[in-house]
Amino acid sequence: MRSMLLTFVLLLNAAWLFSQDDVFSNKTNQALEKVIRDYPNRFHNIKGEMISQHANSAEYRSVVMVPGASSCTISRFSISSNEVYSWSCTALNTKDFAIARAKFKEIYEQIENTIIKVDGQKPFILSGQYRTPTDLRNINTISFDLLPAVGDMKSLKIELNLEKDAALWKVKLNVYDGDHKLETATAAIQ
Repeated sequence: MRSMLLTFVLLLNAAWLFSQDDVFSNKTNQALEKVIRDYPNRFHNIKGEMISQHANSAEYRSVVMVPGASSCTISRFSISSNEVYSWSCTALNTKDFAIARAKFKEIYEQIENTIIKVDGQKPFILSGQYRTPTDLRNINTISFDLLPAVGDMKSLKIELNLEKDAALWKVKLNVYDGDHKLETATAAIQ
C-alpha cells in the first residue's frame, strides 16, 4: 500500500511538471516570440487600436505585451511609397539608474539564447553579447541576431536599450526591419 501511494505521488508530481511551461520559457521570451513570428506579416496580427496618425506615420497599441511593461506599440512609417513597421516595448521608466540597469540585465537574461519557432522555417536562436551599461552613456544597446538568419528574417533586428530621456532611464525592447532603419533616419532628417 505504501509503495502504491509513493508511486501515485511521484506520478502526480511528474504530471504537474509536464503541464508547466517549458523549463527555459518565461513570459518575456514568449511575448517576444509572438512578435518575431508576426514580423513577416508586418505585425498585422498583433496590431491593436490606433493611438495616433500623422502624414507619414501611425502608431498602434500592441496586443502583445511584455509583463510589467508600461507600453508596447507598433509604428508604421511611409517612406518613398514603402511602409516600414517596428514594434517597441517600454519595460521600465525610472529615475534610478541602478534599478534600470538591473531590469536591463534581467530582460537580457530572459531573452538571450531564446529559441524562436516560426512556421515553415527552422528554429532560430536569439544571440547577443551582454555589455554592462553605464550612466555615462545616454544610450546603452545590445543588438541580438537570429541564428541562422534566412529569408525574410535576415533583415530583422532586435535591440535591448537602456536610454536616458530627460530625467528618466528607460529600458526598451525593439523589433524592426533593419534594412529600413537608415532610410527611416534619413527621411526623418529631410
